[in-house]
Amino acid sequence: MDKYLIINADDCGMCNAANRAIADLFACGGITSSTIMAPCPWSIQAAEFAAKNPQYAFGVHFTTTSEWGTYRWAPVSKGNTSSLCDEEGFMWHESDMFEKNCNLDEVRDELIAQIEKLRKYSLNPSHFDNHMGSLYGIYTGRTEILEMTLGICARYGMPFRIPATMTRAQLDNKMLDISVPEEMITGLLGKIREKADEFRVAIPDYLMPGDWDGPQDESYENFRDYIFELYKTFDNGVTETYIHPSVECDELKSITGSWHRRVWEYRLFSDPKTQDYIKSLGIKLINYRDLKRIRGYSD
Repeated sequence: MDKYLIINADDCGMCNAANRAIADLFACGGITSSTIMAPCPWSIQAAEFAAKNPQYAFGVHFTTTSEWGTYRWAPVSKGNTSSLCDEEGFMWHESDMFEKNCNLDEVRDELIAQIEKLRKYSLNPSHFDNHMGSLYGIYTGRTEILEMTLGICARYGMPFRIPATMTRAQLDNKMLDISVPEEMITGLLGKIREKADEFRVAIPDYLMPGDWDGPQDESYENFRDYIFELYKTFDNGVTETYIHPSVECDELKSITGSWHRRVWEYRLFSDPKTQDYIKSLGIKLINYRDLKRIRGYSD
């Protein structure tokens, strides 16, 4: 199999700065897909943009956590969401807190509410993924959360972000934040591959985001060089990598102290030299609609 790469821009709809960057990156070919956070303030604008530009692969970024200190969001569902919220009425800050407290029925209702909210604004989703890995169930061993999520993917005929294979590089990647034993991950992925096949849910072979733990966080040039070296390591098959691009502005800087990372990702993936470099590695860029066809699950 050839080398295929999906470059997904997460967190569309999180803020205006993200929406602007993602629109630019689609236009210049710097990304191949993106996913929208339905609970966030700019999600409606994102869904309307996606509806006006059906050539772009926009999906739903299932959101059950709200990580920032002062910029927070709450569930979309109009039903009972008490297990999904902290004492302030917002979604839990961290994935492990969500897993420890969530009621499965409330999670199911919330995910469907997020899909239907974006569909109300004419989004025709290409795939589903999840914010901060909160639906994988790996922090507390609640694998029933992931199985339920795959069931929703099957219901809507959507691919989902979870790797079919776990490599050493993935296990060591700080961005993936894997904190459970390797043997548990290996066993879980075997079951997930079986369930994905049963449900006809297309998943990528590998998941490899950029890692910020190192000198790549010290300068744009270091980050660029790190990404270029990382992409050399991609195996044959379908790899997804995800970024969180945003334009530099006061809005973004008021949300996160690590705003420079998002700005550097926007800068790097909008550079035509980056696209030329990826092509020079023999990597073919695809999106999640293409992945569904590759897996033979197209309608």
